[in-house]
Order: sequence, then structure tokens, then C-alpha cells
Amino acid sequence: MVIIAFATVYLVWGSTYFFIQIAVKYIPPMIQGAFRFLTAGILLLGWCLLKGERTQGWKQLKPAIISGLMLLLGGTGAVIWAEKWLPSSMVAVLISSSPFWFIILDVPKWRENFTSRSIIAGLIFGFVGVVLMFGEKVADAVFSAHNGNELIGLSILLFGTISWAGGSLYIKYHSSGSTTLSSAWQMLAAGGAFFLGSLLTREWNGFEWQSVTTGAWLSLMYLIFFGSLAAYSAYVWLLHVRSASQVSTYAYVNPVIAVLLGVFFAGEHMTLLQVSGLVVILVSVLLINLAKYRKEQNSGRPRI
Repeated sequence: MVIIAFATVYLVWGSTYFFIQIAVKYIPPMIQGAFRFLTAGILLLGWCLLKGERTQGWKQLKPAIISGLMLLLGGTGAVIWAEKWLPSSMVAVLISSSPFWFIILDVPKWRENFTSRSIIAGLIFGFVGVVLMFGEKVADAVFSAHNGNELIGLSILLFGTISWAGGSLYIKYHSSGSTTLSSAWQMLAAGGAFFLGSLLTREWNGFEWQSVTTGAWLSLMYLIFFGSLAAYSAYVWLLHVRSASQVSTYAYVNPVIAVLLGVFFAGEHMTLLQVSGLVVILVSVLLINLAKYRKEQNSGRPRI
């Protein structure tokens, strides 16, 4: 189950960047988020009720609402907004900085994480990789006046990665009860917030149903059923059974999938320097997982 869950998060979330960019061309960010998470949340909640699962009241709802807003509104919402101005492959690679925030914000694991040579080496390699990936792009955004939107997109993504890491750690240490039911409430909370945001930003005023292409609707369906119901549920479950730093390695694998889809289907391209950065980032995830492997080997826990 752990291997299947990791494979789902690694592969499916890597492809969602591509489908988000297709959908956001025709469906505004807030409306897209409302459609996606309200639909997925209602379906998942209905499934939980059919299985006889019942909420534990405010004790379960409070962490679900808080983490849902941090993860899906702050994290995924940042990705949707950023892809209005940035190519999907670039967004996916910038999200690869998430593991740094996981380790920095995971205070209970500071002693374990910051005394591990492999984890420290992984952080350094990951940082070097991100610099290689984004050095040229950030410089262009900062020094070129006409690239102001790209700088805004980069800033939004930085906020989103911190919000996502913080929400993930919050739910890991504070959630209770069924992880499936918790996921449903998280999606409903985020979906409601997206809908309110769409009203405040008046996105509905300029939204025309008939202008949305079949490809955009199919992309939204993919995001609902695969990105949310399958991958997000798997992610929340993994946070409860594996370490946060190990689960966060999805952010290193996703860019590979996103880059390949962007290059082969969206006509995007990457420079040799950016490809080098991607390779360095993947080395860093191997180092972090090596540290967890050694720890589990010494403690006698099952290994992946």
C-alpha cells in the first residue's frame, strides 16, 4: 500500500501541472479550485458515509479545515495562479523546494534531520539544483520590466510552498480519525474558500461556460478524480504512516513528469543548465531517502 501510494503521488501529481495549465486558460483560478475541490470533497464524503464512517466532531473538523486551507487554498491555489504566467514545467521544478520547508518547519524532527549527513547533503544538493534551475529565470524576472508577471508568479509560488509544507506538518501532528474522511473535509473547506474567493474577485462576471473547450473540461475531470480523489488522499494517508521529509520527496519526482509532459505536449523547452539542475535535485532526493533507509534499517522497521 505504501509503494502504491508513493507511486500515485509521484506520477499523478507530476502530470497535474500540465492539466492545470490547460484548464486555467479557460477556467479562472478560483472557479477552477471551487469546481475541483467541492466536487471531489462531496464525492469522497459520500463514499465515507456509505462505508459508515462518522466524523468525530470539532476535534476532527478543526485540523481538517485549517490544513485544507493551508494545503489546497494556499498551496494548490498558488500553483493554479502561478500557471497563468509561468510554464507548467517551471512551476513543478520550483515546487521542488518544498522539502526544504518540510525539514525547516518540522521542529519535532530537528534533532534527527539536522544531525543526518545524508539529509544535510540532500538539502545542499537540492538548493544547488534549484539555483541552477531558476537562476536565469529569476534574474530575467527581476531585471526585465516586462517580466513583472513572472516575478509575481514566483512570489506566489514561494508562499504556496511554505503554506503547503506547514499544512502538511499540521495535519500530520494534529489530525485524528479516518484519513479519508479528513481528506474529504479538507477538500470541502478549500472548495468553499475558493468559491468565496471567486465571488470576491468577480471571476464569475467574465466567465463564459460556452467558451470552455472540451480539453479544459476533461483536464478538470482528471484533476478531480486523479489529482484530488486518488493522489491527494494517498498523500494525506502517507503523512500518517511515513516521515514528513520522506513523503516530501514527491516534490523532487514530480518535475520529471511535468517537464516531460510540458516538452512533448506543450512545446516547452529547457536549457542545458536547467536540465543539470534537475539532475542535481534528483540526487538530493536519493540522499534524503538514503538517510531514512538507514534509520529504518537500524530500528528494524519495514523498508521501501
